[in-house]
Amino acid sequence: MSAREVTTTSVGIVGGGPAGLMLSHLLARRGIDSVVVDHRSRDEIEQTVRAGILEADSVRLLSETGVSERVLSEGDRHGGTYLAFGGELHHIDFQELAGASVWLYPQTEVFVDLADARAAAGADVRFGVGDTSVHDVTGERPSIRFTDADGSAHEIRCRYLVGADGSHSLCRHAIPPSEIRQYRKEYPFAWFGILCEAPKSAPELIYNHSDRGFALISQRTETTQRMYFQCDPDEDVDAWSDDRIWSELQARVGANGHELTEGPITGKSVLRFRSNVVEPMRYGNMVLAGDAAHTVPPTGAKGLNLALADVRVLAETLERALTDRDDDALDEYSRRALDRVWRSQHFSYWMTSMLHRPLAADEFDLRRQVAELHSVVRSTAGKTYLAEAYTGWPSG
Repeated sequence: MSAREVTTTSVGIVGGGPAGLMLSHLLARRGIDSVVVDHRSRDEIEQTVRAGILEADSVRLLSETGVSERVLSEGDRHGGTYLAFGGELHHIDFQELAGASVWLYPQTEVFVDLADARAAAGADVRFGVGDTSVHDVTGERPSIRFTDADGSAHEIRCRYLVGADGSHSLCRHAIPPSEIRQYRKEYPFAWFGILCEAPKSAPELIYNHSDRGFALISQRTETTQRMYFQCDPDEDVDAWSDDRIWSELQARVGANGHELTEGPITGKSVLRFRSNVVEPMRYGNMVLAGDAAHTVPPTGAKGLNLALADVRVLAETLERALTDRDDDALDEYSRRALDRVWRSQHFSYWMTSMLHRPLAADEFDLRRQVAELHSVVRSTAGKTYLAEAYTGWPSG
């Protein structure tokens, strides 16, 4: 094998999704150099369809740091959301209750904005690499080794290493099990998701509870919509025709007095979900961010927002660590990030357990859930908590 080509930088980042690219962007604004690597090609990431609800702070982070004007001009601002249950539709007014909004702006578009911004800045971002591994993460010069598309061997030597490489993180797996704790929660259901060509069925998201199970009515554009319904994690996608899918969705929302506008279904998949938290989010001179450190159920739309909140704190902490030559400053990152992570885990778990039909649910279970939902919508305090948690707690 030929000798590795060595590049030296302050921060090496494994993972070129929104978390890794935003961190690289924030570090550059502080005059800190970085290199980002990802095994996926840019096209592959762009073609991965992801929904996206952005908290107010996430939108500010994108717009005020010069990443994106599109999030404001093309994103769909939502001043609230709907809870549908007990035969009725109830609106939660975020502006009135929390003085904030959220934006419907797909994660795919967030990635495009960040990738374009990093390319325009001439950043060192390497997509489509292979055989990636991390080394010496407890030493003074941790490194990332990989091969490029031509098969040439490379090594990135850095002062600090960041694993922002998703829920199957190779960086997390490089940490000895004795050095971290993982807290996991498996859920006994999944979401059957569809993408369809149709006008919007509602101006904002509808979180729908019914005896048949949960459904989420979302949007993507004026002519393309995203919808989900609760299903078994092992559900066979091919067993569901378009007619069967629409019949199930209509039955669930129809129980609460709503009707969907139907159209051709262009995509369908089953989305499994779980909760996972790694503590601490630091091992030696390597830290984890985003899905590499924590995952949440999609109910409540916290995944991407948590990743962006992580790297906002991490950029500040890395600047302090590099300036003061203080490795222990990384502990502050873990402490601050985990505070928000656990609050988001609670909120996501609460929304999930309140809205989804439990396995082997009886009439008591379903009526208790409806009573809990009534307790939320009939209480200013209950609605305010939901609005504050959904729109996001202010950073810092």
